[in-house]
Amino acid sequence: MKIREIRCAGLRGATPEGGWSNEIRPEDCVHTLIAVHTEEGELGLGSVFTNDALVRAALAVLEPLYVGENALEPERVSEKLHQHMFWLGRGGSITHAISGIDIALWDLLGKATGQPVGRLLGGRYRDRVQPYASLLMDEPAKLRDHLLSVKAQGFRAFKIGWGPFGRENAATDEAIVSAAREAVGSDCLLMVDAGASDAFWTNGYKWALNASRMLANYDVYWFEEALPPDALDDYVKLREHSPVSIAGGEVLTRRQAFQPWLDARAFDIIQPDVTKVGGISEERRIAWMAQERGIRFIPHGWNTAVGLAADLQLASAFPGTHLVEYLTGSPFIDEITASGWQLDAEGFLKIPDSPGLGLTLDTEAVAKYTGGAPLF
Repeated sequence: MKIREIRCAGLRGATPEGGWSNEIRPEDCVHTLIAVHTEEGELGLGSVFTNDALVRAALAVLEPLYVGENALEPERVSEKLHQHMFWLGRGGSITHAISGIDIALWDLLGKATGQPVGRLLGGRYRDRVQPYASLLMDEPAKLRDHLLSVKAQGFRAFKIGWGPFGRENAATDEAIVSAAREAVGSDCLLMVDAGASDAFWTNGYKWALNASRMLANYDVYWFEEALPPDALDDYVKLREHSPVSIAGGEVLTRRQAFQPWLDARAFDIIQPDVTKVGGISEERRIAWMAQERGIRFIPHGWNTAVGLAADLQLASAFPGTHLVEYLTGSPFIDEITASGWQLDAEGFLKIPDSPGLGLTLDTEAVAKYTGGAPLF
């Protein structure tokens, strides 16, 4: 089965707020869908956490390397693309685009073999996993109401992030976390994401350590992105002294970038993003590296239904991956799937056991958010 062409289409019109200091707008594109078409007429789906103009440019650069390649060899083909891009785009948008290609190739391999991707990755440790509702922080009363409405949908794990946290004062930070814990109750997981990868983040190690001690008082399960994404030494100190688990790594790409952080034990929980890091092939290697060092692997998933589908398959293939991120309120997750996502009575998501990613897109919904771009 050979690759004939690769198409992409950016999602627009309902892009959710990110909490960024330079806030994205609904019409901005930060997620792009990928479709790998084969000479035999088969189709594989991928997703990229990058603007579609950048993905199109990357595909143009990569095209001579992937046209005619074997679509049933995702790891080899993706590594070929990485190896030939050392001088043109190691990391960044090129790597992000390869991520989408790799996801789509795994989808194709699963469809060709009649197996879910998780089984092809070595076996399924679980057939369902708990999603945590990921939403932005707000002033306490509004956040409380938002969390109560999401809890009513069946979620039993929650992550609150960005917004005013770490950007005003310690009293505001604690008021936000106190309101969140009150809303979700003592029997639900609560995680906090400072969003220190935001532009011109000013807080350092001492702020993060003091914040972690406050979070421990509210039984917060992990503290995410507490420091700027290049502050390796400070992350190592924070993980050693924080009373709550430290999570991060969503901005890193490829296993080579993750290795020094894993070797230094900078995180308790590592969070590669399959739509940025190099795809399923690369994320699996990073997860293995983490597992060998006693670091838990929980995918970062602020993306699309295709990215969530890939995360579910990865979660099935690792014994310690008991959570996946679910970006609440995003049509790019909830509306573009043909059958939608359903939580069971305990707030878990079924991991598809049908071939490939186990995902079917609603072509009309996709056309609505891509402007009718010829993806399929």
